[in-house]
Amino acid sequence: MELRKLGRQGLEVSALGLGCMGMTFAYKGGADEAECVATLAAAVDSGVTLVDTAEVYGPYENEKLVGRVLAGARRDKVCLATKFGFDLSGSQPGKSWALDSRPAHIREVVEQSLLRLQTDRIDLLYQHRVDPAVAIEEVVGTMADLVREGKVRYLGLSEASAVTLRRAHAVHPISALQSEYSLWERGIEQDILPACRELGVGVVPYSPLGRGFLAGNATRAEDLPEGDFRRAQPRIQGSNFDANRKLVARVEELAMRIRATPAQIALAWLLAQGPDVVPIFGTTRRTRLRENLGAAGVRLASCDLFLLDQVFAPGATAGDRYNAASLATLDRPSS
Repeated sequence: MELRKLGRQGLEVSALGLGCMGMTFAYKGGADEAECVATLAAAVDSGVTLVDTAEVYGPYENEKLVGRVLAGARRDKVCLATKFGFDLSGSQPGKSWALDSRPAHIREVVEQSLLRLQTDRIDLLYQHRVDPAVAIEEVVGTMADLVREGKVRYLGLSEASAVTLRRAHAVHPISALQSEYSLWERGIEQDILPACRELGVGVVPYSPLGRGFLAGNATRAEDLPEGDFRRAQPRIQGSNFDANRKLVARVEELAMRIRATPAQIALAWLLAQGPDVVPIFGTTRRTRLRENLGAAGVRLASCDLFLLDQVFAPGATAGDRYNAASLATLDRPSS
């Protein structure tokens, strides 16, 4: 597996990382725990060194699962990333969690995450969502203290604007920005990606397969089971679904021509956007893991990259990428 650098502080990880959210959270349809455990173990054994989780996934259960699988010899083989940023006290199913990045809360979350992850350090700590009630300088100052204490190694932000990123980086170097980025979500390219490159911040795209849509696993929102968070995603609702399905058909045509899969095309396109880009895909099955890792060996010709850029030009995707409640938690406009 090719290695890539995130930031200028020494963090080096595999070109593709594994996002573990779906193993315990957000999707409905019966993720098998034993298969999830086997998938995570197989990812590490295959050379994946970036493993991504968060306290909110479950909540808490995702970190516990990751901690169990990585305990022992596998722990030192990976960069373990987790996130803080929500008030989960008194949470109710179906209710939005309030943002909370108060310094005392950050410290509390980190201590609990260390216990759940069965480790003595978090390799990459993200603020999950920017909290407008707490100055980013205060947030990053607290995170920097945790670095000095040896509990955290590198710092990251998620879904932060270019302005917030610059303010944060002035307090302590930010190694990675995790934001949604894919063929059908290119909003970071205008301001945020240039800021990352100006500052030397690595880019970690989440949902690189459009929550499965770009992989050809398209299901209408209306047909998904109750409780699956994708039911509220505008891009797979009604006429948006039909319009976006036509875009994905072009990926499928290209995949057939070069003997790859649609998922591999989508991941290969991201890998071609620069050596500072490290996508994290989510899967709960070893078969999909092997398929997605195969993207590292797909080299798209310049004409194919041009085709994809034209078909999926910014703004070509129909519908907002989140519903209104989720869009309100982002530190940048929707696209």
